[in-house]
Amino acid sequence: MNPGAAPPLGWWRQTWRPAAAAAVGASGWFSTGVVLAREQGTGADSWFLVGDPLVGLGCLVLLLWRRRFPVTVALVTTAASIPSAIASGAALVALGSVATRRRPVEIGAVAAAHVVASQFALQFYAVDSPPDAWWLRLTLPVLTAGIAVALGTAVGARRVEVRSLRDRAESAEREQSARAAQARALERNRIAREMHDVLAHRISLVAMQAGVLDHRDNLRAEESRVLVRGIAEGSHQALEELRDVLGVLRADPGRPEPPQPSLDGIPGLVADTRASGLDVTLTTTVAGTPPDLVGRTCYRVVQEGLTNAAKHAPGARVRVTVEGAAGDRLEVGVHNAPAARDSSSLTAELAPPPASGFGLLGLGERVGLAGGELSHHPTPGNGYVLTARLPWPNTPHERKA
Repeated sequence: MNPGAAPPLGWWRQTWRPAAAAAVGASGWFSTGVVLAREQGTGADSWFLVGDPLVGLGCLVLLLWRRRFPVTVALVTTAASIPSAIASGAALVALGSVATRRRPVEIGAVAAAHVVASQFALQFYAVDSPPDAWWLRLTLPVLTAGIAVALGTAVGARRVEVRSLRDRAESAEREQSARAAQARALERNRIAREMHDVLAHRISLVAMQAGVLDHRDNLRAEESRVLVRGIAEGSHQALEELRDVLGVLRADPGRPEPPQPSLDGIPGLVADTRASGLDVTLTTTVAGTPPDLVGRTCYRVVQEGLTNAAKHAPGARVRVTVEGAAGDRLEVGVHNAPAARDSSSLTAELAPPPASGFGLLGLGERVGLAGGELSHHPTPGNGYVLTARLPWPNTPHERKA
């Protein structure tokens, strides 16, 4: 868009400019008539009474095209101001329109034409003036042209400023919309990650136990009761954890969040998984208490590893190791052997639950935010290993100790 282009005008802006041109032209026409009547004494001729107003009216109509053809309209009205005093008002308005474009060559050419035309206009009606009044005949046109140029330039500058502010406001609105969309996407990802972390482990265990009941018809009554009790407890815990997550999402900003999992919760997590039928062993050699972010991330790594083991390797032996110390790093690993083939195992014959495929991806983002590294790959014996290395800096208390 051309910076000097004018915005669309409303009816008032379309009206007052021709009205102002008519007022200025009418005052000049009336003054000229008074001078002619005083000097000639016989009154004005027919051209002054008829031709001059008609030419002036044509120039006022021509102003309607000043925005499309500003220079042409300005030059035509300036030339028409020679035989028509009323057209002088339209010529000044057209000069102001040219000035709004803020192009020095165009402004200078039209302003010079206005000054020259004014000198010929004084000769057209043969108005007598003192010989030493040439400076007055030159100064008045220069002054009126300067005023028109100054007003037009100010209007043009104002238009550019308004357009710049409008563009900046639109740009800010677009950026705000983009930030809002990004925030919504990040929030959706966060909610999906939290829902996965909270529910995937519980639901996987429930699905595993339900699969055992569906595929095994030789279970003893006590084994069936253990599985049914595990399904009931797992479902209840899943609902409670889901309610906690939804409560955080709906809570007021001032409401405290429920306690987050930490390193201390890993033994309970392993115990729940072991009670569901997986053969899980836990080895921990941790000296001290890691920061909350590190402990929570370590918990999520173990949770994801146990969930994947329950999904993809039912009945397998799983080994969880956690070791580390302050000032070094915290390492966590979940190693599982291949899925058990022994039909006597309660977890050997399961219908595999559906996999989302986003658990490890979300876990990688979580570990990355904690400044750590995540690794996962199959082992030569068709097992699988999931490891994470998390930084564990010294806290001021630990440095003093």
